[in-house]
Amino acid sequence: MGQKTEISNLLANLPRLGAGLTYHEPFLADLLQKQPEVDFLEVHGDRYLDAPPARMDELAMLAEHFTVIPHFTGLSLGSAEGLDAVYLENVAHLIKQLKSPWWSEHIGYTRANGILLGQPAPLPFTKEGIEVMTRNIVTARRAIAAPLILENVFGPLVWPGSEMDPARFIGEVLGFGGVGLLLDVADLFTYAPGLGIDPIKLLDRLPLDRVVQVHFSSSHDSQADSSESRVQPVAEGVWQLLNAVVTRAPVRCLCLELNDNPPPLGDALKEVERARTVGRQYKRWN
Repeated sequence: MGQKTEISNLLANLPRLGAGLTYHEPFLADLLQKQPEVDFLEVHGDRYLDAPPARMDELAMLAEHFTVIPHFTGLSLGSAEGLDAVYLENVAHLIKQLKSPWWSEHIGYTRANGILLGQPAPLPFTKEGIEVMTRNIVTARRAIAAPLILENVFGPLVWPGSEMDPARFIGEVLGFGGVGLLLDVADLFTYAPGLGIDPIKLLDRLPLDRVVQVHFSSSHDSQADSSESRVQPVAEGVWQLLNAVVTRAPVRCLCLELNDNPPPLGDALKEVERARTVGRQYKRWN
């Protein structure tokens, strides 16, 4: 009951941001001109840890015009060896500077036995994994006052020795950690079939009352040369999942996640507007 009350109070006090996108430096000038078309920005927080002054000045400018949500990958909350104290201190300082309403990381790990993986990897769905995540979440929450939300990380295969399905694992991590969920519907759409699970059925087993933010994204043409790859529109299956989440969950915002080689800003803003319309349709924001 205490965990339910805690997360309910957390969600009740979080702002309804609307629809936004991941920031990329080439967007800067156009974004400032098109500010009314973007409700918030998500930034890759790791790019601003120990960053040069010019980059920090740019971030400060963004924070003057937009609500900025930092999204990190390097904290490695799933690492059994615990958190890097210096990294955590730098994350805490950046979030305090931005005055962000919340920040996000992953249910996974990016560091193992001193080796950096480069991107979040999924954990085995075990009680030990829950204990590791919970311990590190508690450490992070003690250092950072802003609410924490965690993003699902699925892989093409389930680790041998997993003791539960992914939905239960995610629910246990969030429950014991007392944090919200950043639901990546593109990840769900891509990997649920490989796990032998219908995406909607998996969605309905997740703790949807904890969803704060949703990531949705386009895909790249895997047949093209990497230097000439083109970003494809968000798949209709991803839109269907996004719509299903918004009808079921108290989402605070929808974020078009853009990784390397983003589309032109005009194309991205069309996707953002479609997401904003979905949120308005179900009265998640005005």
